[in-house]
Amino acid sequence: MPLAADASWALLDALIVAALLVAVGGYLRALRSARRRGPWPALRTTSWMLGALCAGAATLGPIAIAAPSSLTGHMLAHLLLGMLAPLLLVLGAPVTLLLRALPVTAARRLTRVLRSAPLRVLTHPVSAAVLNAGGLGALYATDLYGLVHASALVHGIVHVHLLLAGYLLTAALVGVDPDPHRASIGVRAAVLLAFMAVHSIIAKRVYGAPPAGVEAADAHVASQLMYYGGDVVDVTLLVLLGLAWLRATRPRRAAVPAAA
Repeated sequence: MPLAADASWALLDALIVAALLVAVGGYLRALRSARRRGPWPALRTTSWMLGALCAGAATLGPIAIAAPSSLTGHMLAHLLLGMLAPLLLVLGAPVTLLLRALPVTAARRLTRVLRSAPLRVLTHPVSAAVLNAGGLGALYATDLYGLVHASALVHGIVHVHLLLAGYLLTAALVGVDPDPHRASIGVRAAVLLAFMAVHSIIAKRVYGAPPAGVEAADAHVASQLMYYGGDVVDVTLLVLLGLAWLRATRPRRAAVPAAA
């Protein structure tokens, strides 16, 4: 491998480490600043740290090293970075923590950003699902898969997309942070079911028509990992969405006997 290529991959690794340190350090700093407004749930902090750990495991270490030569290794990284890490990070409620940590003026500015029209479009479940599923389709149905492991720049862009698209979709479906544009439970449930179907179709396509250069046996294991591993996360999302529906309807149900 040319020295320039070695340098570009080393730079990418350094950027990943820096991003993880910022994510963990920034959360802890916000946690310290927010303590004046009351205790913060330990499960939120644990969830955020585990999410950062999953992102790190997907992009650094043995899994990341195995990914270029193994679609199965790549798929494991995809599940960690694009599905499990976003779920854990979303459950960490970073926006809520940031709003508690910021001064009042800065918190109001952030609230205005959250209410902006562009963010409303970007965080809608349909937009987030299209962004996520479209990226997966392009990754496994085009030459992009080969470029991901040949170019550090493409590798970095695709992995950032996986994480951010996964985060946006998860937050749109089961987010615990304030969302002034949150879609109804019905819309979120419909989008989740549609995304599950698309994710399954992509997994089956990987099984039958793997990316160029991938052996059939490797593709079969990778596609099953994508199919069943994705189902585990998707079922978790369904459970969380069901719990959100129960919380939303409980006050109404409690009020019926009193009204009668």
